Amino acid sequence: MEDEYYLELCDNPVQFENASSVNNVFFDEANKQVFAVRSGGATGVVVKGPDDKNTVAFRMDDKGEVKCIKFSFGNKILAVQRTSKSVDFINFIPDLPHLEYSQECKTKNANLLGFCWTNWNEIVFITDQGIEFYQVLAEKRSLKLLKSQSINVNWYMYCPETSVILLSITAAGNVLQPFLFRNGAMSRMAKFEIELPAVPKPAKSSLSERDIAVATIYGQLYVMYLKHHSRASNHAGAEVVLYHLPREGSCKKMHVLKLNTTGKFALNVVDNLVVVHHQSSQTSLIFDIKLLDGDAIPTIHQPVLPARSIHPYKIPQIGPAAVASQTPVPCELYSSTWSVFQPDIIISASEGYLWYLQVKLKPALRLLKDKGRLMDFLLRRRDCKMVILSVCFQMLNGEEKDSLAVIATVFDKLNQVYKEFLEMDQSYTMAVESGLTRGNTSQKRPIRTQAVIDQSDMYTHVLSVFTEKKDVSHKFITAVLMEYIRSLNQFQITVQHYLYELVIKTLVQHNLFYMLHQFLQYHVLSDSKPLACLLLSLESTYPPAHQLSLDMLKRLSTANDEIVEVLLSKHQVLGALRFIRSVGGHDNISARKFLDAAKQTQDEMLFYTIFRFFEQRNQRLRGNPAFTPGEHCEEHLAYFKQVFGEQALMKPISQ
Repeated sequence: MEDEYYLELCDNPVQFENASSVNNVFFDEANKQVFAVRSGGATGVVVKGPDDKNTVAFRMDDKGEVKCIKFSFGNKILAVQRTSKSVDFINFIPDLPHLEYSQECKTKNANLLGFCWTNWNEIVFITDQGIEFYQVLAEKRSLKLLKSQSINVNWYMYCPETSVILLSITAAGNVLQPFLFRNGAMSRMAKFEIELPAVPKPAKSSLSERDIAVATIYGQLYVMYLKHHSRASNHAGAEVVLYHLPREGSCKKMHVLKLNTTGKFALNVVDNLVVVHHQSSQTSLIFDIKLLDGDAIPTIHQPVLPARSIHPYKIPQIGPAAVASQTPVPCELYSSTWSVFQPDIIISASEGYLWYLQVKLKPALRLLKDKGRLMDFLLRRRDCKMVILSVCFQMLNGEEKDSLAVIATVFDKLNQVYKEFLEMDQSYTMAVESGLTRGNTSQKRPIRTQAVIDQSDMYTHVLSVFTEKKDVSHKFITAVLMEYIRSLNQFQITVQHYLYELVIKTLVQHNLFYMLHQFLQYHVLSDSKPLACLLLSLESTYPPAHQLSLDMLKRLSTANDEIVEVLLSKHQVLGALRFIRSVGGHDNISARKFLDAAKQTQDEMLFYTIFRFFEQRNQRLRGNPAFTPGEHCEEHLAYFKQVFGEQALMKPISQ
């Protein structure tokens, strides 16, 4: 079971004084801060942020019970609500006095439901009669009303990530009015209605804020509604209904997540996955709204993986009573004292811990058997690269090897993402070269996510290791390599030469020279200089490889120098000379290079022939057969005289 826990609490939780030692614990979703408030004489407050560096401790006058407390962004201004009529403020800006100032609701007889910071100096009051948008003038210790809206409000919900506030505005609570706050402006978005479940008369359905959560999934804002059906209905269980809330346009019901059970639930969003916690069974389910099983809207989703508990967590003993030998105490998972906040936070006020919920990908490998679906799931996760590469390695090795059809599907899914990244990167490069990015902040270099598995990744972690396996047939190895190359070609991705080299080495290792010949003859392996050089190195094992290499270099047409070097290294000096003459480059070649190669053969007649060729070239180009000092052929001239005599030198021919 150990490797089937796909959810876990983070190893380094935020610790704070637990509920038994303080009067109240508050959580600020915008800054991810926990406020532990202790009253008595003066009010002591300890604020813990996502890491220990963000800890703030201070005291303030005890002016009554604290109902809500939050810092603005950057901990610049503190807002404290103690009554249903006003909010108190304290500046934490350097050089400004820590004196309290207050702001009452503008609307008479209104009750303050709460407040939200939308900027370091902008705040929204939500009352039962509407909303009031203020600018905080810290230096003047006063507030300026920017805009207000009168509307009956039951309750509200805030999404700090998008600066959207949802107001529940009708008796049944199911009509929601969103407002967007951006750059000091407040704009009213299209209101929408949540479809309530049918209930037997005379009972009436209503929408509670407990059943609503707001979160960003795949960059889009969704309102998540936990819909409980009555026992009289034919529905098998509760469901989570996702309403897509665009910045402009109407809100639409897009997804329905089937929970297939009833009871108490809580929602998180982790790595774009909707996590549904079920208290009575102490298990959680995960849903991926991008894993579609059809085009219908709303799309019906079943859980991606079977229900599993969060990984058991042990709380270490701390404080003066802690002894090294004491064993950590198991944490009560799915406790009734847990509070769940968006997107991925779980707080246990009784134990004084704030955890970030995390998804572990490795268990999905065992729980999700369909490789195509598994790959779709993994490619959308944040830390997926090494897990994807391990899937690829496993599907090629061991007893549970997959069929070529499955392997092809996986390669195609990987290369589709790879190609999309290459195209975006190319578009950005072209925009930079043409100067289109100047002053254009929307044109940014595409971020290379872990889902981009390139040829180097596949070669290093999968294919190069796979081809060394002794217990795998060479036919299967060759078929897999060619399948990967086919997939790259299908997505018009230039195949790197080291993949072709892997194919060639595999074929040579198993003496499959006929297949190698066919692959080259029919251009299954694309021409490249490194490939031609590899073929040359195989000449001793497979003599025709030499000619195959030269043919490839000739086809490349830009490889004339390499062909000459290859032929000279093989002491085929006349062959090199004939080749360079055939492509018309003989007037520019180095005489010394050819004479060096001819002398190394220790064939005097070959040396004579080459020497005479260059004498004739000199006569034709300069009107004199002699070598110029710049050609550095003095050593070869002396050798020629020594072997053939000075009289053998060619005499100048008068024009």
